[in-house]
Amino acid sequence: MSAIAQKILVVGGNGFVGSAVCKAALARGMGVTSVSSSGKPYRTPKGHTPDWTEKVEWRKADAMNPDTYADILPGVNAVVHTIGTLLDNTQRNKQFHDKDFVGLLKSITGISPVEARHLGAYDKLNRDTAIRMCEAFTASKPAQGITHVRPFVYVSAEDFHRPAISVRYIETKLEAERKIDEIMKDHPQFRAVHVRPSMIYDTETRPMTIPVNLFTFSAWMHAAMPSFVPMPASIFRWLGRSVFPKATEQTPSALVSMATLMSVPPIRVDHLAEAICASLDPAKNVRGPIGVRAMRELIGWSKGGHITALSDS
Repeated sequence: MSAIAQKILVVGGNGFVGSAVCKAALARGMGVTSVSSSGKPYRTPKGHTPDWTEKVEWRKADAMNPDTYADILPGVNAVVHTIGTLLDNTQRNKQFHDKDFVGLLKSITGISPVEARHLGAYDKLNRDTAIRMCEAFTASKPAQGITHVRPFVYVSAEDFHRPAISVRYIETKLEAERKIDEIMKDHPQFRAVHVRPSMIYDTETRPMTIPVNLFTFSAWMHAAMPSFVPMPASIFRWLGRSVFPKATEQTPSALVSMATLMSVPPIRVDHLAEAICASLDPAKNVRGPIGVRAMRELIGWSKGGHITALSDS
């Protein structure tokens, strides 16, 4: 067990991704503490509480308030941040209620004014909670016996949701990555890992059989074809970067996002969790953004290639 980590803190351990990380970490012999706004153990969509939840320490805490979890940080070898939101309905509900359909369309496509975009749940949940957690973790003094460089794993995302999901979703994820990297520059005893999953599914709770099979086949076809053969993803990516205007000043057209959807395979939530746990291994020294193919290498699906700072985007 000492080869990877003795104990980890999972932020949002009772959520979809967080619960999978807790389960995978327990299977590897790690001690696991979860913090969440409710502090309640994970329950399945049908309301069941799995047996493994009895082995997790469930704590109620506010990710934005380090005083509610600071006592945990010195005793953990790693922190895994899994909370976030895919849909920020705060502004959209108001626009729908006010029948502001033009504003609603702009909020989805990302062409709303800058001052309007920097409000809501995306900024707090996807970005600010991760930054605050990282700041608190790097400020903590490790307990006696913890000597390895301590990883902070942030569950980010591939840019594949647009235009169905607001551009602020991916922008806040990338903003968090950049800020976490800035923090780590002053703390060499820590390392940042940004896992970037694509479409996440579970064979029991989130099967999504048709889209998963479709996009898995699409990604396989794109990978199998020689690079000189024009494929839909490469065409969309070229159009999105060279022809169509950017979605925002810092984000390319949604066509680039659609290209990613076609070329990066979906990932099962338990495989994502296994990759996260594997990234904690100090011998691997994983750092930076990790895309789906690199995650597969981490869990032994394929061989070859450089794992550190490898992304599929």
